[in-house]
Parts: sequence; structure tokens; C-alpha cells
Amino acid sequence: MIGERIRLLRNEKEITQRELAEYLGLTPKMISFYENGERFPPHDIIIKLSDYFNVSTDYLLGKTDIRNPYEIKTIAAHHDGEDWTEEELADIEKFKEFVRMRREQKKG
Repeated sequence: MIGERIRLLRNEKEITQRELAEYLGLTPKMISFYENGERFPPHDIIIKLSDYFNVSTDYLLGKTDIRNPYEIKTIAAHHDGEDWTEEELADIEKFKEFVRMRREQKKG
């Protein structure tokens, strides 16, 4: 799975194996090994790949399809005068708390 993800991200960024190898301090052949599933990258390379492509290590490893769960996106809600149900208000409060937790984790 990690090889497929590396190839996908590299192609999306429109860089060659050589360019990625230079960034990582590796040979293009090693990138080819990773992409073809012939070798598994060590921990430090996985972290560098994660940083370079701005994705989580879980995404690289195939544990999730969410590329970066910590990336904050703008969310707007408009309800045109409709009333929120108690359940909806509770969900909004839970989400606000989740966002606050993530903010604190980033600071720490």
C-alpha cells in the first residue's frame, strides 16, 4: 500500500523518482523499490515522506484514506431561519470541542 501511495503522491506533485530521491537523500532505485513494494521504507523516511507530501503517516501506510486529518478547512453553516434540533446543537458542540482539542495538540 505504501508504494502505491508514494507513486500516487509523487505523480500528483509531478516530480520524478530522481527528484524525490534527492529530497530524501536516497537513490532513484530505492524510490523504485518502495513504489514497487520490493522494499519498505524505514521510519525516518516515512516521516520525511509525510512531511514532504503533507499527508499523515497513517495515510501513507494505508490505515486511512484521509490524507491529513489535522488540516483545518473552512466550514460554514447557514440555516435560513430553521431551528436547530437538540441533537444537531449537541453535534455542533462536540465538533467545536474536537477542533479545540486539535488546536491544543498542535501547540503542544
